[in-house]
Amino acid sequence: MGFFSMLREGLTKTRQGFVSKIENLVSGSKKIDDGLFEEIEELLIQADVGVNTAVELVERLRKTVKEKKIEDASELKDVLKEQIKKIMGEEKYLLNLENKPSVLVVIGVNGVGKTTTIGKLAHNLKLEGKKVLLAAGDTFRAAAVDQLEIWGKRVGCDVIKHKEGADPAAVVYDAVQAAKARESDVLIIDTAGRLHTKTNLMEELKKVFRVISRVLPGAPHEVLLVLDAATGQNAISQARLFTEAVGVTGIALTKLDGTAKGGVVIGIKTELDIPVKFVGIGEKIDDLKEFSPADFVEALFEN
Repeated sequence: MGFFSMLREGLTKTRQGFVSKIENLVSGSKKIDDGLFEEIEELLIQADVGVNTAVELVERLRKTVKEKKIEDASELKDVLKEQIKKIMGEEKYLLNLENKPSVLVVIGVNGVGKTTTIGKLAHNLKLEGKKVLLAAGDTFRAAAVDQLEIWGKRVGCDVIKHKEGADPAAVVYDAVQAAKARESDVLIIDTAGRLHTKTNLMEELKKVFRVISRVLPGAPHEVLLVLDAATGQNAISQARLFTEAVGVTGIALTKLDGTAKGGVVIGIKTELDIPVKFVGIGEKIDDLKEFSPADFVEALFEN
């Protein structure tokens, strides 16, 4: 199955909870009035695009209706699609892998699928012919190191680790040194899942970043925040707080196939303007895909 087909299938719940409802709302001989715009706004908010984004989209709708003198409500679905397309843009944002080694730090709260995302990302990079090293910087969760080692064996990557409970900064120090010594192309660092609201844990994450930049000036080159699409608007507040703490260069949005809240992708773009670089649309090893905004909008609106 091609990426577009997978994405279209993955967005089924979002399409049913959002686009299909818009379609039903504007079908027939419905009058275009304030009441209709309010209903569309409500549906957008329910689809987890976010209040601010919903308001902006409806304003754009109103403006287009006025400018083009649209009287047929059924045309509003296509107008909405075009406006979402404009918001999302055409550009695909790829990982910055120009350095050797390129250091990627993967962050996020517990339970979003960080380690699985690392494994799938390492698999993708190996297929591109990259020499990949993994670092087990999550030293707190009992099974985290084991889980990363299982992925390492599965995709053929070495894992730098210390014993459980070790200082994550020490693991990271060794990992960056190892990546330089072994001439690795990419070092991917796992970190402990932490609540974005816990100040002490965020401070510890900052310490890890300081150690990385000391050992390798200019690193990390990518900070990938893993978000669970099913958390909807909460994902946006997580992204905002992590960005304030350590700076986020890209987002990997997991579990897009299991939720009706895929509209959060639009909210992330308008409210934070942090690029979504990857989407997880399945359980298989090759189900982490580079995100294409144009394909996302087409797949969302395709019947």
